[in-house]
Amino acid sequence: MYWLIVGLILIVMIGVLAVADSIPMSLDSSLLGLTNNVSLFLFLTILSIILAIVLQFTTPSANHLESSQTSSHILPRCFTRFFRIITYTLAVMLATGLVIGSALQAISSYQQAKATEVVEPVRVQALVTIEGVSDSVYDASATSGYRQVAIISQISPLVADLSTQDLNKIADKYVLDNKNSLSKNSSTHNPAHKYSSENTTYRILLNAYPKNPSKSSLGKPSNDSQLTRLNHLKPGDQLFMSLALAPLATAEQTINNPSGFDSYRWLKARHVDGVANVLTTGTVTVPEVNSASVSSDNAYLHNFRTRIDQGRWQLRQHFYEGWSELSVIDQQAKAVTLSLLTGDRSLINRDTKDLYQLAGISHLLAISGTHILFLAIMLSAGAVFLFDRLYPMVYRAVPRWQLRWGVMVGAAFVYALFTGFDVPAARTAWMLLALGLVRLTLRPISTIRVLFTLAVLMAWHDPYVLWQAGYWLSFIAVALLLKYDDTSNRYAQSDTTHNVGLANAFSKRMWGTSKRLFKLQFWLFITLLPITLLLFGKASLWGLIINLFAIGLFGWVIVPLNLLAGLCYLLSPTIADSIWTLVSTIVAHLHEFIIWLTSLPSLSKVWLYTPVNTAIVLMVLLSLVPWLLPRGFVSRWLALSPLTLLMMTVYANQQSPKTIPILYILPTGDRYVSAVLLQHPNGNNERASKNKNTNWLFLADHRPNNLRTMPSKLTSDKLSEIIEQQLSSLSVDALEGIIVQSGDAGLTTTLNSDDKHTTPDIRQSEVLPMSVAQLAARIPIGQYWQAGRFDRWGSLQRAYQTTNHSEGKLGVNTQPCEQGKTLQLPDGELTIQALTGWSKVGDASVWDCTIALDTSLPIQILKYDASQPLKSLPSTIQTRISNDHSTVQQIDDSSSRLILNTDTHQRVWQMWSLLCSADGFNNQNSSNTTWLGHSESQITTDVLKHQGIDAIITYDDKGLEAALPLGDIGNESSQK
Repeated sequence: MYWLIVGLILIVMIGVLAVADSIPMSLDSSLLGLTNNVSLFLFLTILSIILAIVLQFTTPSANHLESSQTSSHILPRCFTRFFRIITYTLAVMLATGLVIGSALQAISSYQQAKATEVVEPVRVQALVTIEGVSDSVYDASATSGYRQVAIISQISPLVADLSTQDLNKIADKYVLDNKNSLSKNSSTHNPAHKYSSENTTYRILLNAYPKNPSKSSLGKPSNDSQLTRLNHLKPGDQLFMSLALAPLATAEQTINNPSGFDSYRWLKARHVDGVANVLTTGTVTVPEVNSASVSSDNAYLHNFRTRIDQGRWQLRQHFYEGWSELSVIDQQAKAVTLSLLTGDRSLINRDTKDLYQLAGISHLLAISGTHILFLAIMLSAGAVFLFDRLYPMVYRAVPRWQLRWGVMVGAAFVYALFTGFDVPAARTAWMLLALGLVRLTLRPISTIRVLFTLAVLMAWHDPYVLWQAGYWLSFIAVALLLKYDDTSNRYAQSDTTHNVGLANAFSKRMWGTSKRLFKLQFWLFITLLPITLLLFGKASLWGLIINLFAIGLFGWVIVPLNLLAGLCYLLSPTIADSIWTLVSTIVAHLHEFIIWLTSLPSLSKVWLYTPVNTAIVLMVLLSLVPWLLPRGFVSRWLALSPLTLLMMTVYANQQSPKTIPILYILPTGDRYVSAVLLQHPNGNNERASKNKNTNWLFLADHRPNNLRTMPSKLTSDKLSEIIEQQLSSLSVDALEGIIVQSGDAGLTTTLNSDDKHTTPDIRQSEVLPMSVAQLAARIPIGQYWQAGRFDRWGSLQRAYQTTNHSEGKLGVNTQPCEQGKTLQLPDGELTIQALTGWSKVGDASVWDCTIALDTSLPIQILKYDASQPLKSLPSTIQTRISNDHSTVQQIDDSSSRLILNTDTHQRVWQMWSLLCSADGFNNQNSSNTTWLGHSESQITTDVLKHQGIDAIITYDDKGLEAALPLGDIGNESSQK
């Protein structure tokens, strides 16, 4: 009964949040006034206590049975039945009220979050208050950016660029006005603008990333010096900055995320209202006086939390000393050591995070119950030891277990606050408190019920916690551990009587312990697999093996030594540094072992990509219900039906052929680099028996030659890994072909056919061709079209083999991507044609290859969602162009054409206009033509007219300047 009510409450709340976030809802001021979060939380808590009391009368117990037998002679049987009916009816009514109240709590939280979010991009100057420690540090040499949650107030629109000196003057004036208790200068704030309010505050994520200096900035002082100063801002510091605010839903880091991590929901769960890029920072720190973001009632708690965060920041600064003098391996060993102590991952780079994800041990980086319980046990044992030796009389007033429990609870809450009070740490601290209260009140409440109650209370207090992966993994893992512990204890008790008096008891016990640990790990891996796939879209099979020794190494060696060093740091930093050096050495050797283990060629296919939706999760839960219920309650053979349906659904998702052509726009993490996957249904193709769909991949770099842009952080290793993961999530295990549409001039200058050794920066200079080389080593590829000098592919093969120490040939049929080149499928339903590309011309500006896809079926264009591949949404049409033959894009007529545009210089379309415009489109019979390219395209309005374009879609969802005179601009779906 309890788990059913808890499940309904959580499902309803997360469903309300999902629906409210996906469907635009207007703000209801009356609802905001009626449903106060605190009042509703208290009401739901009282209602749940009443329900728990009512449920006590519905649960039979030994005393209840005895009393019922004695009372049966006194009270009539009809009265007993009537009382039972009333009790069950009241329980159902209370449970219904809890579910409805939970939905109202979720709606109220959504309305409040909606009322405070940033709604439009704007450049402002604001007073920034640093909150907590930063998510990462600014390091131009490592291309690492600064990310920090902060509160901004004193907001006014930025009408001109401000220097550091201007911001310092504003800060001095603000301090002077506060001292004199005068109102702010009216000229500084424009009341007509919606952001011009001294009382308006936003909780935003500050971003500052290294930039490549442009030609116009040569000779000017670098911006790196003032951005590096951001690393020295400690929690609670206030200073003025000029910022570029942007809404959370349209921020670059939330919409272009190829890893599958849902940055939008992660930031919403942290109550972030928007994203702000740092333009200029001041150097004068403003004293914190009556912060607008903190009420007077919470001032003491805010100051206490700030003090703890400052201690956490100082410990990070201690680890960061001499950082540049260390090797990368030593840096990351120290970064992981810091993360295991304080939960601060700011010093961990992307490669180390990917390594832990590949090994399936990312959960070990989080501060969980193991860390908190170990520290609480250490401190409570020390406190009891001191009282035993110095003041044993205290036990006359307070029992020993209550003293130990009080120390453990206090240590747990302080350490949880010190590590950021994330869900796993908060759950552990609250459970310690709750279990102690249960023992103190002598109530017969099981641990699993305490866990369920705590899960609901945390969701009521903050409904957005349901969007955190740590919430689900933490509570579900603990529930599974409790269930497994109960089952294993029953089996152990039944086996002990048979093992008494047997020889080799120690070896048998060791074997039994090892077997139970393996069964526990296997049990957790299998049961958490659906949740992991639902939250992250992938799961590493390495976790089943590496966790067997990594959990013991971290739990019994690394974490205890790390906590001991943290305690020694308070007394003697020198001793603490010695212990931390030992811990870092152990972690560094562990990293080297994991790198060696995961790099074995025979064990390279370890990622499991199975798109999971809500229906699959429900089938998994239905399969587990007979096993979670008490033995004998229902037959466990009932799990066979949903389990069979689950296997059929997963197999169907993996093997189902496409009925219409689908084109996925894959995110790459770089707004100028595009990756597009075309899945066309196979007709009479020879490979139809093996592959259900024909898959083509198109890669392009759209950086204009005449425009200086930010340097790309994308490497061939990263791009190939991203694309391989996305292809696997779409059940693509082979490609019919890859077309690189960008003519890479660097390929002719960096590589020579006579070179036997490659330059060190080969992976950075040839991102797209090197990515193809790495994909060809992992995925079967039929053809490879390369714009520009394709004849250098052999040198690129040797460069890849030399770099990766591999032998053999990469079996790819390499062809030029030149104007006029055409390929048609045997069934005639798909034709691929190159519209531009003249590689024989000695000018690299005309090498880019634009592709036209002619199909007999309408192409469905989807924007691939890495976090939910099965729910990828149709792309947005930026411009609709009215032509004579059609005004609707996707119609079931004779044929359709999709143009994949690539041009980094205007000479490409000038060449096309001179050589191909006469017969380029006169004979095409497409009822519908869609143009897909980048907003920085060099195409002209005349070329668009000549091509007969009906709709224009851009990779970056921005308008195309050349299309402005042609049609209506809007944001409508590409699918009707």
